Amino acid sequence: MRRYLFPLLALVAMLCAGCATDQRNQALVTTLNAYASTLRWGDFRSAQQFIDPKVREANPVSSLDLARYEQVRVTGYDEGAGPVPDGENQVRQVVQISLVNVNTQSERTVVDRQSWRYDAQKKRWWLMSGLPDITRE
Repeated sequence: MRRYLFPLLALVAMLCAGCATDQRNQALVTTLNAYASTLRWGDFRSAQQFIDPKVREANPVSSLDLARYEQVRVTGYDEGAGPVPDGENQVRQVVQISLVNVNTQSERTVVDRQSWRYDAQKKRWWLMSGLPDITRE
């Protein structure tokens, strides 16, 4: 009986680790989809809630930036190849965001290089790179 106990415990430990990875991956998919939807609707104020609280506190979004976000409408959000692992509990993703200026009706595309970190305690992903910089292409 004892000779079966160790392999059984090892199998249970591997299954639990797999469950945690699956939970983390599902949380990533859910978070990235929610963030993309928030930006597609042009709700940059709500998008701030995806930013890591420490990053948000150290680099708050200025009123000037919020005014700039209100001057554009998002017409496209292309994740390209999707998220790529960038170390343990981190991913990065390059997104092309198409914007139309509400005043001039001119369209342009900006590249948003996103960096995400998984918080194992809170079981959620945080945006570390901040909101997209719409002032450059």
